[in-house]
Amino acid sequence: MSVVEGRRDPELVRLGQEFFAVVHANDPFNATMLGVSGFDDLVPDPGRERAASDARRIGVIEAAATAINPTGLDEADQIDRHVLLGLAAAARSDLENGSWEANASADGYGSPQGKAFMAVPAASLVDAVAVEGYLRRLDGLPEFFDALGRRYLQAATEGRRPTAVGVAQAVEQLHGHLGAPAEQDVFHRPTLPPDVDLPRVHARISATVADAVRPAMARLAELLTDELAPVARDDSEVGLRFMPGGEAAYLAAVRRHTTTDLTPDAIHAVGHEVLAGLREEWLELGGRVLGTTDVAATLDRLRDDPSLRFGSSSEIVEVVAAALDRAEAVRDQWFPAYDIGACTIEEIDPIEAGNAALAHYRPPAEDGSRPGAHCVLTVDPHERFAYEYEALAFHESTPGHHLQIASAQTLRHLPDYRRFLDAEVCAYVEGWGLYSERLADEMGLYTSDLARLGMLSFDALRACRLVVDTGMHHLGWSRQQAIDFMWANTATTRHNVVNEVNRYIAWPGQALAYLIGRREIVRLRSEAECALGAAFDLRGFHGAVLSNGAVPLGVLEHIVRRWIAAEQSPA
Repeated sequence: MSVVEGRRDPELVRLGQEFFAVVHANDPFNATMLGVSGFDDLVPDPGRERAASDARRIGVIEAAATAINPTGLDEADQIDRHVLLGLAAAARSDLENGSWEANASADGYGSPQGKAFMAVPAASLVDAVAVEGYLRRLDGLPEFFDALGRRYLQAATEGRRPTAVGVAQAVEQLHGHLGAPAEQDVFHRPTLPPDVDLPRVHARISATVADAVRPAMARLAELLTDELAPVARDDSEVGLRFMPGGEAAYLAAVRRHTTTDLTPDAIHAVGHEVLAGLREEWLELGGRVLGTTDVAATLDRLRDDPSLRFGSSSEIVEVVAAALDRAEAVRDQWFPAYDIGACTIEEIDPIEAGNAALAHYRPPAEDGSRPGAHCVLTVDPHERFAYEYEALAFHESTPGHHLQIASAQTLRHLPDYRRFLDAEVCAYVEGWGLYSERLADEMGLYTSDLARLGMLSFDALRACRLVVDTGMHHLGWSRQQAIDFMWANTATTRHNVVNEVNRYIAWPGQALAYLIGRREIVRLRSEAECALGAAFDLRGFHGAVLSNGAVPLGVLEHIVRRWIAAEQSPA
């Protein structure tokens, strides 16, 4: 890990290091996904006692950081303190609310089960020490799955019952992995370094997976089926508001994921406002490309025309790879030069396809042993819309998540708890990803107006997220109401609409981050353009936005305004 030198407040440094250790020991799967070294041999303890203990530890850190007088700190330390307080409050709130215990699912971020299947195979095994750590992690997985089942049962007996759709997803995911041949098990196929006893390691992995891990997965599937499915909330009560303490938990989730004080009602209204504002773009671009005369006809044509689908999985990979190449070729014209590794394209495991989003980004490993990856869904290519995947590539790779997250890792003047962030500061990270989709249009990266319709479709999708997420969790919408609304206002497939809604059920509040974050970045850009006039430099603005890694939106406002002031008075 990096060592931050020359900082003026040693207590702030100590608190940051302690926070980093606590949160990643609590969720070492997330540490693996972020590329953080030192936690790849651990499994989470999903029990309430561990959650309560870590919440108390984080609360102590939060109180100590609050007690530091900011007027005695330099500019960098003031930002550190503000970010640490925001991260600590969010992490403590997550542990205290524990909403996931009432939302069993297969989601790769919102569900501990789903995160295990995504994170464990992603560990970088660079030497014999790392391999032994991987074996220890496998040894811990059976108790992890058993403890997860106990937590679900404990919550259900207290009225915090899971959703039927989430339970069905979780069971389907477990059965999907259990149905694969043992030698193809997701935990059985790590890339091993050559300097280990390969026969011994393979034999050990095979025995542990077959004799311990898979039986534990089967026990969890049985528990979910026999004990939780019969008491699960049906599709009319999928929102957090239908569980004890759910309304307060959702308000906390909204604050955590947006890093703002916006209310659910205000966010719901923003979603409707943005959808209404997109109407003229749909009419203009749809008419020019498809010859349609109204929004409904444009959406129907995009959904129903078979010529707009992919013909093969390889075509999907080719489209996203070509989009990344175009973006990389002109990157330095729009951003400061960043010394980051290449982004790779990886296809999502077909077993996860039924519940997966169209794509996600996996950060590079800190030591360079694992590259950043745009992980993309390629199964059933005839069901995938060809016009969506360029915008998707710009969001996940360059100029989106790869550029932002990989460059943040290079900011070694920042403490580690700030260099390795993703969903922890969701409004910034996902706001930047969504901003990048429109920025790519400014950069001339889309190959056609049809591909630009994909950009517009994703805008509509993100606006729908504000309406649907708040609709279910705050206003009490049914799952079908959410599906119907999204279907009526986007051009995506029915299957993807269902997946999207299921994701919002499993991970409340996260869907709000995208549009709320982008609106703030766009607002700050407009403020800078107005303040600087002809002196405004977009490349410099992007450098300012990316200069401190992922930060709460209030901190981003401060950073950009400091940059504006510096540009106005260069001396």
